[in-house]
Amino acid sequence: MPRPRSLPFKSRRRWTSGDARAALSALSASGLSVAAFAEREGLDAQRLYWWRRQLAALDHAPQPAPAFVEIRQGNDEPVEVVLRNGRVLRVSESIAAASLERLVLVLEKVSSC
Repeated sequence: MPRPRSLPFKSRRRWTSGDARAALSALSASGLSVAAFAEREGLDAQRLYWWRRQLAALDHAPQPAPAFVEIRQGNDEPVEVVLRNGRVLRVSESIAAASLERLVLVLEKVSSC
């Protein structure tokens, strides 16, 4: 199999996540096993395995909850809050912020109501 262009960062002592993503992308495109790719490129196979685990964990890490912003309305109509999962929560303008936060957290965790 022909050797692709050299990985410019492979001689670096420490990789960034971008370096690791590029290396894992080249690994995937090569069709080789991790060991064969590492040998061909002069890399440590354990480094590839470690970065693959780290990036998988980062990609599946929970996203931080958005900050709450106070919204004031001039009438008594309910306030609509659209959750990340697409649900719409309608609450009174006078709801306590702590209560709203608990509702949002619970409704975003529940898979179906």
